[in-house]
Amino acid sequence: MKRVNEIINEIGISKVKLAKYLGVSRQMVYNYLEMDDINELPLEKKMKLFNLLNVSSKEEIDEIKVDNEFIKHTTSLLNSDISHSGGKGSISFSELDNNDSDTLNNIILLLKDRLLDDNTEESKNILKYLYYFLQAIDGTPEIKYILAYIAKTTGFVNPTEYLFEEANQYKFESLFYSAMILYNNDQISNERLVEFHKKFEHKIVEKQEERLSRTQELNTAKEQALKELGYDEINAENATEVLEKIAEIESRGI
Repeated sequence: MKRVNEIINEIGISKVKLAKYLGVSRQMVYNYLEMDDINELPLEKKMKLFNLLNVSSKEEIDEIKVDNEFIKHTTSLLNSDISHSGGKGSISFSELDNNDSDTLNNIILLLKDRLLDDNTEESKNILKYLYYFLQAIDGTPEIKYILAYIAKTTGFVNPTEYLFEEANQYKFESLFYSAMILYNNDQISNERLVEFHKKFEHKIVEKQEERLSRTQELNTAKEQALKELGYDEINAENATEVLEKIAEIESRGI
């Protein structure tokens, strides 16, 4: 892989672009480039790299001449439109600027690498909970502070950086740090843990009941709206009218 490294540096190929082309994370690219032999790469990645370098075997790599035609070939492949296809369609980054596109691409590749490297139930459940985590961001502002806390404690950002509401973030980080000290030092009795968790469970059940009650209220209002308007269901043609009627019914206290 030494010659591959030399070619990449000579052309000025960024690790981010190479990662996108190979369909892996940037860290995985670094891992690949540290290998002694290109044959150590997964077959799919090796063949994609051969295609990028316009060769058919590792022996031809040493004979590569970096000229305008070669640079044109590699640039064309690396700059081609990037999309990520899945079982339910594809994701296009064309509407994002380069920085946002790179960030989103790296996140997707990191998640993909995790599943490929550790396809266990625990790993799948981590990603499932991460999905719930992202869904809850808009309704739970503290999630931003959790992200900041993790970024700081793992050394990715400075501990005095505050990108969100500084006063609230500062307070949250202080309290969260105190809680982590108690957790790591096992300074709370089992009795207190049981007491706290019971309160936690009770609070979650309350929220679920509130959500269920609200859903039932909306269903009742929807049925009443359809009945008053003479419709059997909500569709694209009557959606606006039905929603307005639902709002009216709720304002009447029905």
